[in-house]
Amino acid sequence: MYFRWTAPLSARHYIRVSFFLTLLACWLAGTPGWAASVERVEVKSDRIVVHFDERIVDASMFMLAGPNRIALDLNGATPGGRTSTGGPVMSIRQAPRGGEGARVVFDLARPAIVTEGAFGRDGRALTLALRTVDDASFARAAAEGRMSFLPPFNNFTTAAAPRRYELTLPVPQPSKTLTLPTVYGDDDSRPLVVIDAGHGGVDPGAISPDSGLREKDVTLRIAKAIRDELLRSGRVRVALTREDDRFLILQERYGIARKLKANLFISVHCDSVGAGTASGASVYTLSEVASDKESARLATRENKADIIAGVDLGGTTTDISSILIDLTQRETMNSSANFARLLGREAQPLMPLRANFHRMASLMVLKAPDMPSILFETGYISNPNDAAFIDSADGRKRIAQSVRRAVEVHFAKRLASN
Repeated sequence: MYFRWTAPLSARHYIRVSFFLTLLACWLAGTPGWAASVERVEVKSDRIVVHFDERIVDASMFMLAGPNRIALDLNGATPGGRTSTGGPVMSIRQAPRGGEGARVVFDLARPAIVTEGAFGRDGRALTLALRTVDDASFARAAAEGRMSFLPPFNNFTTAAAPRRYELTLPVPQPSKTLTLPTVYGDDDSRPLVVIDAGHGGVDPGAISPDSGLREKDVTLRIAKAIRDELLRSGRVRVALTREDDRFLILQERYGIARKLKANLFISVHCDSVGAGTASGASVYTLSEVASDKESARLATRENKADIIAGVDLGGTTTDISSILIDLTQRETMNSSANFARLLGREAQPLMPLRANFHRMASLMVLKAPDMPSILFETGYISNPNDAAFIDSADGRKRIAQSVRRAVEVHFAKRLASN
């Protein structure tokens, strides 16, 4: 299978700039920028589909027990339109919500939970997948909190950007079995850290609009620097998910770490923005609700890394895609957050950090339920100063030292608590 990918170096940035210019124009006009209405609501045995006459801002849902209900909040939409019940839904109610949107409540005849949700490609239909469960499972799901959904951003562009380069490459199929990488370090009693260099192969990641520097190349060099620094410490074993320019789907990345029974997973990336002077490193840990809109956008972008030219290489199942986090992951999520805070403390004197260094998002690459995991955005490849730092020998050394210090403290604390 082959595809032709034609895109400007700053295509992903252009989309995001267009999105924010749209919002800014609406704000300056002094009128609501989102005038969508609910056209109709359809309920089937296994899904709910909400149709709109225009795109909406975003949506979120939560579940309530006693009586069992599903509440769907729609930002930038007005209630209305026809509804049809079916499956586990016995009635539907709609009402305005705070002058900024609408709330649709689905009264359930029997317990059913939303396992995932997604907007259609044009952003005018939201589909929620339903699964019938028992009362206890519904109560656990209701305790999880909100599930959030963002429409795709690609339809905000109003004009084609100038073409800068063109590639024709084969699209790889996901491997049937995982080929496990080399584990560096001789002492099997030492904890194992798996370093994941983000993107790779046909997926270049973010590209610097100034120099053409590609995220996939920068992250691989940083990952190798971290590996070498950790091995010099002699306190851990290390493996890389990739040591060359190859494409891995998201499940393969953390799947490799799980098969190796890793004690810590670090996915290395570079951030980017379409405009402005954002700079500094940040770290992300898993949460069912993003800590801010930028985190939600990053999760949307990174979770689609398996989709190349419209071809979904991940074959993601409902259970993996769900933003709802199983209760068994709570301890792992707490451990991940603790390591993220350690990394911020140790990196502070060595490299530029964002003020809000630790963020949370529903990133698929962090969804291993039994392994502390972080996504480390080492800097902004779209910022010339950051790009020069993260792709320099000194920058890589400082990043690697930050990780090594945090890893040493992390495992020392774990050993002391056992």
